[in-house]
Amino acid sequence: MEFNRRLEEIPVYPAASTYEHSGELVKLASNETPWGPPPQVISAIQARVETLNRYPDPDKSVMRRAIADRTGLPATRVAVGNGSCEILMAAGEALLEPGAELVYAWPSFSMYPRLAAQSGATPVRVPLDAEGRHDLAEMARQVTVATRLILLCNPNNPTATALPVHAIDAFLADLPRHVTVILDEAYVEFNMLQDPDDSLDLLARHPDLVLLRTFSKVYGLAGLRAGYALGSEKFRLAVDRVRQPFSVSTVAQAAAAEAIRYQDEVERRVEMVAIERLHLELELGERGLESTESQANFAWVSLGDREEADVVGGLAERNVIVRGGTALGQEGMMRVTYGTRRENDRFLAALDEVL
Repeated sequence: MEFNRRLEEIPVYPAASTYEHSGELVKLASNETPWGPPPQVISAIQARVETLNRYPDPDKSVMRRAIADRTGLPATRVAVGNGSCEILMAAGEALLEPGAELVYAWPSFSMYPRLAAQSGATPVRVPLDAEGRHDLAEMARQVTVATRLILLCNPNNPTATALPVHAIDAFLADLPRHVTVILDEAYVEFNMLQDPDDSLDLLARHPDLVLLRTFSKVYGLAGLRAGYALGSEKFRLAVDRVRQPFSVSTVAQAAAAEAIRYQDEVERRVEMVAIERLHLELELGERGLESTESQANFAWVSLGDREEADVVGGLAERNVIVRGGTALGQEGMMRVTYGTRRENDRFLAALDEVL
């Protein structure tokens, strides 16, 4: 077999090691929500099971209409995918090519380097600032006539930090029109700096902006894979053209269309995460471990002079799974998803033993 030479440049996604362990696990590695879908969503899934001999709707019409109703945008401007990752990868294929430049902050979402590697575009990595936030001024300075796409992760994964909407608005206003910006908002519901609807207003002022969101986090549908993008109709048609036609399953479409109706449940989950966020931040601080100002459902924790592998490995030996920072772009850190109070206290007890 002779493979595409670019294959060697494509980084392997640093998946969590959760699946290798047995016994009762505390899974705090993948930024999943600890609560399953609401009963109404389970019912919507069950109602579609008997139709699985048929292909899913290639237009994802019910799901797109539900998202349109929630966001106030026409369904023609809603793209949906097999998780937001699929839309991200399709955007890279549709927008990038050899000679084009892709600008993104680092460390950030582990999928971003793949876009340049798969398309042959030139990656331009901009370090985060001292607080672990996007350095928008430096990112703007890196824009050239070859820049085709900029990726902003807000709140940022893995550092959990966020920028206010007005700062992003000002950044977008100064960009040349040939640059597309994808604002990756996988964790937007957890962001206390804004209402999740605040960034929707940016779409009216910036026609080259795309908002990327997911049902994998606060909605609790990570196992079904459903995400969406809000942008221009031109963007939706472009990403649909480069993907397979039946990329979102029947049950994923049904579940997402139902889940987005229950914003009261979303708010309840966000409140519970915020309580656990404060609990863990205080407990980690008492142990002398510093973390960034989280606006997500996870903490980005500095291990100081401790060996990252020893801490992460020691927790795994105690059936507590977190993510080491090296695989995510910064050595000497760990990323800890906020779980239930019981899970978080088990993490703290295991951490005390390891430390």
